[in-house]
Amino acid sequence: MWSLTRPDALSDEPVLIVDDRVTGATREVLEAGVSLGMLRREAEALAPFARVMVRDLGEEALRFEEVAGVIEALVPRVEVVAPGLVFVPLSGAVRFYGGEEPLAVRIIEELEGLMNGRRGGEALVGIADGPFAARWAAATADRGTPHIVDDTIWFLSTLDLSALREAMGGDEMIDTFRWLGIVTLGDLSRLPRETLASRFGNHGLVAHRLASGEDRHVEPREIPPHFEVSMTFEDPLVSLDSVAFAGRTLSERLLKKLRASGVAPHTVVIRVEAGDGSSRERVWRSIDPFTEKDLSDRVWWQLRAWVETAGVPRGIAGIGIEPHDLSGGGRQLGLLSDESSILDAERALARAQALLGPDQVLQARIQGGRMPGERVSWSRWGEQPAKEERDPAAPWPGTTPGPAPALVPPDVKPIEVDWDAGMPTRVRLGSRWEPVLTWSGPWRLLGRWWAGEQDADRYQLVTSVGAFLCVVSDGRAYLAGVYD
Repeated sequence: MWSLTRPDALSDEPVLIVDDRVTGATREVLEAGVSLGMLRREAEALAPFARVMVRDLGEEALRFEEVAGVIEALVPRVEVVAPGLVFVPLSGAVRFYGGEEPLAVRIIEELEGLMNGRRGGEALVGIADGPFAARWAAATADRGTPHIVDDTIWFLSTLDLSALREAMGGDEMIDTFRWLGIVTLGDLSRLPRETLASRFGNHGLVAHRLASGEDRHVEPREIPPHFEVSMTFEDPLVSLDSVAFAGRTLSERLLKKLRASGVAPHTVVIRVEAGDGSSRERVWRSIDPFTEKDLSDRVWWQLRAWVETAGVPRGIAGIGIEPHDLSGGGRQLGLLSDESSILDAERALARAQALLGPDQVLQARIQGGRMPGERVSWSRWGEQPAKEERDPAAPWPGTTPGPAPALVPPDVKPIEVDWDAGMPTRVRLGSRWEPVLTWSGPWRLLGRWWAGEQDADRYQLVTSVGAFLCVVSDGRAYLAGVYD
């Protein structure tokens, strides 16, 4: 659970690391019934005593670069799946180190020396036939002892169906299998493959192959040289903003080329040339074909890690991405979700960001506040959302009543309002005055006197051409929102 190695996770408190699901948990939390991959709300209900921390994949990838470098010094061609998980082909290295066990022990020794003293810094190593089996061999290994699987088929047959959660994209199909009385991968592998493919499509086929010890079948494809994309820079890139923009642009360019040929990569090699002439490369692997967002994220994590760990002296003079393990298929869409529209939207956003720049495509996140403009936190699309300044779960007495405005200006704008005995009568819109047909308020807003803020009143005004949220302070009115 690489998430637990983050420096702000104190060693003397129970911790729960989450995004939508649980990605890391301390022993006390696991003993309370929490499991990896569990929905966040279920985990928080089981372990209310735990400190909940939101996962930061970019920060995890930055810290994991050192670990990948240690393994790469022993065995070339490390394939990073996610921070905390790598696949390493051992065929050549086994002969050099004299066997699987001596090599695995050497990797464990090097990693434990690196991670000594880090919370959650355990090196779990598994060896089996195929990435899927090797991953679960490592997951079931004891600390300091490699788990070498001699009979991969038997080992997989003992695993619970939850081992398929990531490959299936959630619990929907797993729950269906359990309802049918299927509990282990062995139960699943004994079913006719044709029946599963007919009933569940590509998902059922993939599940049966994994349960039977067959990783995704890769049809050899010749990869034309023109599929690789690259960029060079006269002035090496040193700022993270320019590196992020270049990485996203290059990711979009690569997948656009591949889509034209009807394929997508499961593996990519990311290469950089440093300003001093040296070069680095790293392999990233994905269970499903990379989407624009997935590839952009991984390219960004890797480039950021190299820049912030001084892995590219004098900046980045060139970037290249080479696709491998091409596939004409992808993850089957869920029955109850419009995932095709989500992918189309992600592609459009990635293209817009590549054209306009990283700061021109933003994503919103709800946070706490009393005024509409305060209740939204903005961050770049495709990056980890900005940390909430104000807890949205707090009571926030005095919040502006609903409905919420459809349009909120970044700063309140002065607006002319006529009053009669404390009641608004008309509003000036451009060069003309519009009578107020109805209104509500005032709602008192107490300013933070220690910050020099004045008290104010809020009004909702309705005219024949629209409805507005106005804030009145010190005798002046300001436009704070426009309603549909």
